[in-house]
Amino acid sequence: MPRVKGGPTGHARIKKWRRHARGYWGARHRLTRTIRNAVQKAWETSYRDRRRKKRQMRALWNIRINAALRPLGLNYSRFIYGLKQEGIELSRKTLAQLAVENPEDFGALVGKVKEGLDAGKASSS
Repeated sequence: MPRVKGGPTGHARIKKWRRHARGYWGARHRLTRTIRNAVQKAWETSYRDRRRKKRQMRALWNIRINAALRPLGLNYSRFIYGLKQEGIELSRKTLAQLAVENPEDFGALVGKVKEGLDAGKASSS
């Protein structure tokens, strides 16, 4: 049986992987086997980190909201509970932006939530 090296089809297959490895350093863009390993690893980490990014951003928003609430005499969990009691549906991203960019408006929102929480305490006692 004669040896088959692949020819144009094999070159096209290698070229496809090389296209994805553009910008890699050293053997990671030169050697076919290393290229495949590097590209597959990059795809795995990018897939994982697209999901991780969402978790990290939500955690950051929670931290920012909590940091803005502490000087106003409220903590994060009580604030979120109060928002639900008042029927205010704002995303954590929006709340964090409001806390950073418009502290006066955020303070007014916190005041409304505090009133609701205080009213809830008075009616349950």
